Parts: sequence; structure tokens; C-alpha cells
Amino acid sequence: MTLELFRTDANLQECSAQVNKVDARGICVDRTVFYPMGGGQPGDTGILIRSDGSEVAITDTRKDRETGDHLHILGPNAPIMTIGENIVLHLDWERRYRLMRMHSCMHVLCAVIDAPVTGGSIRDGSGRLDFDLPEPPDKMAIENRLNELIQEDHPMELQWITDEELERNPELVRTMSVQPPKGSGRVRLVNFQGVDLQPCGGTHVSSSAEIGKVRIRKIEKKGKLNRRVIIEFA
Repeated sequence: MTLELFRTDANLQECSAQVNKVDARGICVDRTVFYPMGGGQPGDTGILIRSDGSEVAITDTRKDRETGDHLHILGPNAPIMTIGENIVLHLDWERRYRLMRMHSCMHVLCAVIDAPVTGGSIRDGSGRLDFDLPEPPDKMAIENRLNELIQEDHPMELQWITDEELERNPELVRTMSVQPPKGSGRVRLVNFQGVDLQPCGGTHVSSSAEIGKVRIRKIEKKGKLNRRVIIEFA
């Protein structure tokens, strides 16, 4: 199983690692700062640096749900890596930081719209959440309140609870379509203090002000009770 350094510190941009598995797509390592695709957030990209200083592109990161290994997918014509090889993993930090800002924005949006979340995804520069709402919400009122909360600079902190505590507090789970990972004995909560508290395994900024100003591109009707709110950076 790969040690996920980003779970406790999403601001880490690189780490040393050792290759422990190789296949036709890429490599698995003992530890990583690369977030694997999941929870609506894309997998990280960047480079690995070999001991001779040569660089190899990492074009995506995925997770094997059975083994817990992270597969770092390498670019075309990548050299053959060897098990036991020591490398350095370096994120495309600018892209990752934009994803962190948008993922954090989705949490603040949950505080603005008081309705169950039926789906969502994050892209580089935009994101969307689907809400279980019979009527369309007021676009400008949501946008204004969203930016107000962002600018108030609410700190983010990580908290941990047991699986049993989560079962006793089902209201913490906002998403109807995706359940938080359980089974390891504890669940990570992301707390934007005074704004939003919910289980989440993604990467987030340290305070809401880092998100920056955003705008609602549009609100779409997606079924009888679904309203899709699409956000982008202003």
C-alpha cells in the first residue's frame, strides 16, 4: 500500500520514493504526494526525477482499490523503471493548486445551498455540483454569498473520527451518490471552520480566501429534482 503524504499535508510538492511495482502503464511507489483520481477530483500530473537527473513525465495518477497502490502513469516512450529504484516525485503544482482551490470552493458551495448533493466533479479551472432541488436557486444570490464566505478567510482544518462515529452522525455526509471511504477504522473530515464540515479524501487549501473570486457560469436543470451549479474562477 502506498503511503499517501497528501492526506495530512496537501501543500507538499515533492517527495522521495522507491519503486515497488512496474507494469506497462507506469509505476507504483512506497510513498507519494500525487493524488489519485477519485471523489470527482482528477489524478495529479508532474514528473519523476531519476538518480541520474533525467526526468520522466507522469500524465495521470490512479489508485488500485484492492491493494491501495497508486499507479503513476508515465508518458509515451518512458524508460524502463526497475523495482527498488529511488526517485523523486515532483507535482505540477500550479495545476494541483487550482484543483485544490476549486475542490475547496465546492465545500463552501455546500454551505450556501442547503440541499443534498447528488453528484459532482472538478476540472482544472471549473467544477460543478448537482443538488436535489425542485426549483432553480437564485443565481446571483448564490454567487454573492459564495464569494462573501470565500473572502471571510475561514481556516481549514483536518479532523478524524471513527467509522462508528460517522454512522452515528449520518448528517455529516452531504453526497448522496458517493460515500466516504470507510473500513480503515477512521474517517477524515474536512472542516472549513464555521462554514462546512464533511468527510472528504481530496486536497484542499488552508483557508477559504485562497480560493479567490469565483462566478457561477450557469445553473442547469438535470432531471425533475436535480439542479447543476457550474462554478469557474472569475
